[in-house]
Amino acid sequence: MSEHPKNQQEQDKHAPEPGHTFNRRDILKGFFSLPVFGVFGLEFWRKLSHERDKKTELLQKLELSQQAPALSTNMQSSSEHVRLGIVGFGARGEYLARMLGFAHPDWIASQQQAENSDRLTDYLEQADLNVSLAGICDVFDMRAERGLQAAHNPNHASGKGATVKRYATYHNMVASPDIDAVIVTTPDFHHAPVSIAAVDAGKHAYCEKGMTRTETEVYAVESAVKAAQKSKNIKFQVGHQYTQNPVFHKAREVLDKRLLGQITMVETFTNRNTPHGAWVRHLDGNGNPKPGSAESIDWQEWLGEAPQVPFSLDRYYNWTKYWDYATGLSGQLMCHEYDAANNLLDLGIPASCVAAGGNYVFKDGREIPDIFQATFDFPEQEITMHYNASLASSKKRDRTIVGRDGWMEVGNSLKVFPDGNSARYAEAIRQHVVDPGTPMFYFQPGSNQLDAITSATEKHYATSGLLYTYQAGQRVDVSHLHLREWLNAIRHDTALSCPIERGFEVTIACHMATKAYRENRRVTWNPMKRRIV
Repeated sequence: MSEHPKNQQEQDKHAPEPGHTFNRRDILKGFFSLPVFGVFGLEFWRKLSHERDKKTELLQKLELSQQAPALSTNMQSSSEHVRLGIVGFGARGEYLARMLGFAHPDWIASQQQAENSDRLTDYLEQADLNVSLAGICDVFDMRAERGLQAAHNPNHASGKGATVKRYATYHNMVASPDIDAVIVTTPDFHHAPVSIAAVDAGKHAYCEKGMTRTETEVYAVESAVKAAQKSKNIKFQVGHQYTQNPVFHKAREVLDKRLLGQITMVETFTNRNTPHGAWVRHLDGNGNPKPGSAESIDWQEWLGEAPQVPFSLDRYYNWTKYWDYATGLSGQLMCHEYDAANNLLDLGIPASCVAAGGNYVFKDGREIPDIFQATFDFPEQEITMHYNASLASSKKRDRTIVGRDGWMEVGNSLKVFPDGNSARYAEAIRQHVVDPGTPMFYFQPGSNQLDAITSATEKHYATSGLLYTYQAGQRVDVSHLHLREWLNAIRHDTALSCPIERGFEVTIACHMATKAYRENRRVTWNPMKRRIV
């Protein structure tokens, strides 16, 4: 029993409710309620308000809008229904199907059973994209069946009652008059042949990253897409969806106003520390090569033009570990980071690249490295870009763009810091309006404002993983927005965030990094010959 029950009862009256989180208002309210410290609390509040006013004045002088940028991805009214085909209904194919409004019933059930399923709410509130899932193509019977079941389970009325068909090969799908556009979510080594076949047949195409497995394929895809654009006005989008987040557009605003001064360096990172994140997946015996069985895989169709090897569950499920099917960490992970930096700074293709790394952790026969670094040089822009990846660390680091007057961290939020030796912000630093160790301002979608002060809670939730953002107060998946932008372009001939030109630049940079690593040398880009040398 407590020795001071009366005091304890008095304390309990002021205790927070279970699950309550303190904010600055709670703390100040409690602070002022103490008679001894009331005067000091009032002075502290006045000082805090004065500093906030001065920081707000600084933001106004910098002419940085406090509103989230208006994006061009809003759906325009259209009665034009688009019939889609998906080639490759694995994990990513099933995910994009949900982003289009077609969830597998098992996923719906799993989310209904989960506590506080924001994912299900987000899915149910997605905009109706006025599409039907008319075709599924997959070499694995089990996955193809899941695709058919998802296609028959639309979230919106526009997809109901449509006919869906399984296609044995992607050649049959792109030749079908029942398909208007094709989404390519196969392993990387099929991206180029499927994309080329689709645009040659006059189908619009959405190709997941990396766009190609080899350098030679980049030129073939570029040629095919540009020819189809000229003759049939097809729309081709690469699946780099990060640019759909308002954070990137706000970051572009910061750069356009030159608030960081001369940009000299970009640092990007990808860290993961799980077997699944390192592509040790699905080794459960579900797949087998027996023709006609309930879970059969057409192994020869899957191999395509790749070297002929005996059936291997490891190669089928974990193809990302082998050079025959993938481009390693550059094509799987770095491509997103390069696309983000390229979108912000218009870097184009690097002049040169060096890379290093190795297989230091996962001793499972894989060929791609699990530790990887690449450095790109852009002498014309006087910028260097560093990329670091580890499949053996979960340390969180945001993309960082460094200038003479400051730097910014770009992730799910945007944080801009002044440089301690900046001439531009010297007076503000001297007057303690800003602190080089604290963001001058902070922006996060959903807050609808650009704030001069960051709270501990805001810092905690500011991460660089970009899966969703906010529009008009609603949480929206950026892959949904990226697909929606592609569909808008098909219907209204509007611009794309990652058309063939951007996709070409990103993919060439990835192949430069892979080539530099595999050949253990510095590689360069010859702009006259348009080749990596």
